[in-house]
Amino acid sequence: MSDDENRGSHDLRMPDDDEVFAVVTNMLGANRVTVRCADGNERTARIPGRMQKRIWIREDDVVLVEPWDWQDEKGDITWRYEKSEADQLREEGRIR
Repeated sequence: MSDDENRGSHDLRMPDDDEVFAVVTNMLGANRVTVRCADGNERTARIPGRMQKRIWIREDDVVLVEPWDWQDEKGDITWRYEKSEADQLREEGRIR
């Protein structure tokens, strides 16, 4: 790959075994959001305290969600991708 082709892309954080890509569809308040996950499920995800006030999450943001073991319809957000990173993931076909 030439430098021109590789200029816009860089290594991105990929999901671990227990994480899935998701897109934020609705802000619920109280540090909770509704997300549409790549595995086809819609979940209520919690924004953990370490991300509050540091990383702002909005509708249509691409995030990583770790579903809860005991309640599969809920999970925790573990990462938020910047817009350029989300565009790169879409170009690579990892998300829609």
